Amino acid sequence: MKRLAVLALLVLWAAPALAAGADEAMLPDPAQEARARHIMEELRCLVCQNESISDSHADLARDLREIVRERVAAGESDKQVKAFMVDRYGDWILMKPPFNWRTAVLWLAPLLLLAAGGTGVWIYVRRQRTGVPPAAALDEVERARLLALLDEDGSA
Repeated sequence: MKRLAVLALLVLWAAPALAAGADEAMLPDPAQEARARHIMEELRCLVCQNESISDSHADLARDLREIVRERVAAGESDKQVKAFMVDRYGDWILMKPPFNWRTAVLWLAPLLLLAAGGTGVWIYVRRQRTGVPPAAALDEVERARLLALLDEDGSA
């Protein structure tokens, strides 16, 4: 029983080493691996789209992680690695895309929709306040005429 507990403890202790995946080679320098992981957190998986390449299990994400590690090992800065990925895949690969003319719609669309909705509500409220007055009640002559028209149709 004691051996089983020790074996379970060893398996749990080794579990974080398996997190990178059996087919991924981590960088030998822990500082470089930490830099690479930080960069991976800032890059979007092109398959999953809402996950970073660090969190994704897609084959493309694995390939992108390898590229990041290769570039970090080659001595490139974080900025150079990200620039390489953006040149290759566009601003979409960044989890937080920059504000420029290509991404202006992405950043401004929520504000434009909020402004359009606010304008619509303002126009609606304004029309309600200054709109058409409520209809006046029918007098006896109009009521008799309405009833006669309804009787002709056979609706009454």
